[in-house]
Amino acid sequence: MLAASNQLLWSMIGLMLTIAGTFLEVHVTTFPWNWVNQEIHTISLGVPFQIGGVLLVGCLGGKNAGALSQIAYLVMGLTILPVFTDGGGIGYIKLSQFGYLLGFIPGAWVCGFLAFQARPKLETLAFSCISGLLAVHICGITYLTISHLVQLQGTENETLLQVIYKYSWLALPGQLAVVCAVTAIAYVLRHVMFY
Repeated sequence: MLAASNQLLWSMIGLMLTIAGTFLEVHVTTFPWNWVNQEIHTISLGVPFQIGGVLLVGCLGGKNAGALSQIAYLVMGLTILPVFTDGGGIGYIKLSQFGYLLGFIPGAWVCGFLAFQARPKLETLAFSCISGLLAVHICGITYLTISHLVQLQGTENETLLQVIYKYSWLALPGQLAVVCAVTAIAYVLRHVMFY
């Protein structure tokens, strides 16, 4: 269990990582054995690093730091700063994809809870990250379903399955790549920091 001062520090780091990750898109490079024949090319995975910040703070700071950082992120975005992908403000609640942002709170909590249940191994950290990502998508799909039923902004011309495909299914491959990166980073840092 981390001390309260460490949890506060990790929640601040998680907040900064989530904000920064909102505006940075995930890219991968071509395979190294192709670099000899052609230049190094990067390929966009179509997702921001945002989910990486959510999961990394859970893996390194624990459940309380993870949830606190995401609560602070939502409060900042809904009140004072345009830290969300399309800006911010209280009107963001009316967007059908807002449920994924709400899902950051239980996602970080679940990830942090599971990450500290056993010694930090790649498999346990990967499981905690995937569980956190699953929590985000469950909240997002639930909010999409509710918003589709009450016809919130962004769902007027699409069926529920089209909206779920757009916000969950298309983002999943890129987010799983981010999960792999977060797992490796968390594994190294947890061993370097001896906890």
